[in-house]
Amino acid sequence: MLEYIRRSIDQVERYRSRRSGFGADDMAEDAILRWLETLSDAAGRLSDDLRARHAEIPWRRVIGFRNVLAHGYLGIDPDRIDDVIERDLPPLRAVVDEELGE
Repeated sequence: MLEYIRRSIDQVERYRSRRSGFGADDMAEDAILRWLETLSDAAGRLSDDLRARHAEIPWRRVIGFRNVLAHGYLGIDPDRIDDVIERDLPPLRAVVDEELGE
């Protein structure tokens, strides 16, 4: 799961770098939402021990974000997606890299 989460973060960053702000490119937006949705799902499959070791990550929010994306798609706020990418993904990447020994 950790490898998948890292790949998801890489893909989100790659697609985001191709546009200026969320919502500027429909295909990039679709890809970002899908990667974030599956990243959230993968986070829910991490062990309780791993999540406990990294209590600085708001795991319930990360995991619950999948439902926001999957079921609340009509009300997705582009600013919220940008905030998640800018604020929440870097610390998550740091945890993943640490756990993978990088």
